[in-house]
Formats: sequence, C-alpha cells, structure tokens
Amino acid sequence: MAKNIAIAGVTGAVGQEFLRILEQRNFPFSSCKMLASSRSVGKKVTFKDKEYTVEELKHDSFKGVDIALFSAGGARSKEFAPSAVKAGAVVVDNSSAFRMDPEVPLVVPEINSEDIAKHKGIIANPNCTTIIGIVPVWPLHRANPVKRMIVSSYQAASGAGQSAMLEMIQQAREILDGKPVTCKILKYQLAFNVYCHDSKIGPNGYNEEEMKLVKETRKIFHCPDIAITGTCVRVPVLRTHCESINLEFTEPISPEEVRGLLETAPGVSIIDDRQANRFPMPIDATGKDDVYVGRIRQDESIPEGRGINIWVAGDQIRKGAALNAVQIAEKLL
Repeated sequence: MAKNIAIAGVTGAVGQEFLRILEQRNFPFSSCKMLASSRSVGKKVTFKDKEYTVEELKHDSFKGVDIALFSAGGARSKEFAPSAVKAGAVVVDNSSAFRMDPEVPLVVPEINSEDIAKHKGIIANPNCTTIIGIVPVWPLHRANPVKRMIVSSYQAASGAGQSAMLEMIQQAREILDGKPVTCKILKYQLAFNVYCHDSKIGPNGYNEEEMKLVKETRKIFHCPDIAITGTCVRVPVLRTHCESINLEFTEPISPEEVRGLLETAPGVSIIDDRQANRFPMPIDATGKDDVYVGRIRQDESIPEGRGINIWVAGDQIRKGAALNAVQIAEKLL
C-alpha cells in the first residue's frame, strides 16, 4: 500500500542516500515531502524523475504524512519527531536521540524486526558501527551464544557527514601541495592519518561511539549480559567502515561452521580467500547493501575452540544508516 512519506534532512549525505535507496527498491509512495533546515529551503531535489523543492522542517510539516525518515541530527529529532508522531506519522530516526529510550524499538531488520510492532510512533535506527558489526555476528550468536565480543573499528570520514568527506579530500590536496591543512569539520587531520574517534570521552575512558556499540548491541540482541568492549578509530577512507571482531562463544565452533552460517545469513556476503590474501576492503562494500566478511579464523588463545576472529566491511551511509531505515519502513508497509 502506497504511503505519504517525508524525508527530514534530505540535503545531507544520508538524506540523499534515502532517495537513492527508495528509488532503487521501488518503495511505494503517493507523495513525498523534502524537508531540511532553513538554509536549504528552496533547493531543488530530483527524485524518480520529478523535481521537488526543499521545505523548511517545522512542527506543522507532517500533516498527512504516514512515514517520516529522519536524518537531521539528534537535536532536530528531539524537537520535531514528537510533532510528526502527533500528526499521525511513524518516525524512523537515524540519530542517537531515542536509541536507548526503553519505549522506542531499536531495530536491525535482519535481527529483530519483530520489535517494530512495539513502536509508539518512533523507531530508532542504530549507530552505523553497531549495525555493520552485528549483522554478521547475529546468525553466529543465534547458533552458539556469544559470551564476549571485542571490536576495533576503522571508521570512514562518511561517519562525520558529507562535509567531513569533502574536507578530507581538501586536506589531501593541501598536504600534497605543501599547504596548511584545514580542520574545520574534522577535529584533526584525517588525510594520511588515523586518530581515535573524537566523540566525548566518558569517566570510564571510553568515548561515546564505543559505548553506543556496547549498549545498542545489548538492546538489539535482548541480551543485557553479553560482554562487549570496543575501540573506535577514524581512518582516511571516504565511506565504508571496517571492523575487526573477536568473538568468544559458549560452545566450541570452527571457522568452517562460521562460514557455513554466514553463507546463508541475510545481508551478509563473504570474501575470504586465504590463498590470494584477499579479504573485504572498503572498495568492495561501498555502494553495496551487504556487510562483507572475511579473515574467518580460529582464535587459538581461547581454549576449547570457542574463539573466532572475523573482519567486516560495510557501507556506513548505506547499510549503516539509510538502507537500514528504509528496510524498517518497508516492514511498516
């Protein structure tokens, strides 16, 4: 059944990806509102061969809207999502505003799509690092419960938005030309450099990105006791996050068993050629829907064959954000 939809934050990187994915997946809609901040009002957006004019995101923007896809930042989500719900829309929110609210489902459709039915007007999209990491972990956890999960993330500039991607390109040009490096969007030089994720450090020494991974995974898995620790790092890649994931299972498990489970898992593709030393790279996953998995090997430091290492790559803007939200919207149909 066709729906009236709205895109809040349509001019951003994720907002633009919303439009591409809605068109590619032939999402059924009767009308579409293009919403953004006041500075984008009047801009033209082309969607399915039709030109739309961007309107300002306001409290009265949602009359007649059935589904509102939000990627306008946490502050705007908190301000405007309740108005959308009041107007009768279901909000799928890409920000962190509602993720840990016990009244709001936090959903990865390949994992816990049944939670969508519990919504009270708002459904939260998890953090990109969480989504990309747990899509391949879930089928393994379901077969053999994971006791402990250690994640090291290698996060692309896209996680900081379109402006960060453009600034990284600018930085590379400046460095090669021997000019001073611009750091207006990115906190530090990212071109030809690596730095720890610059989200706020908490009293426990972990940054917000790392704690999102911990808390969100527990909520999505409905497993509050799973032990998770992470180290999140920004790397000079335009888009697609990579993660090194170490898993300790309840029972013994072999790389062959892991490969067999992942070969049939939704949203997962395998690139795992040891002979050619060929494993997932950002260029493999960019623009793709699946999370790519490789380096599937036994962790020989964990006794009884209960440890596995994997390496994953997933497009942060796509499955890590826009695609996941659109998949939730499809479930709402």
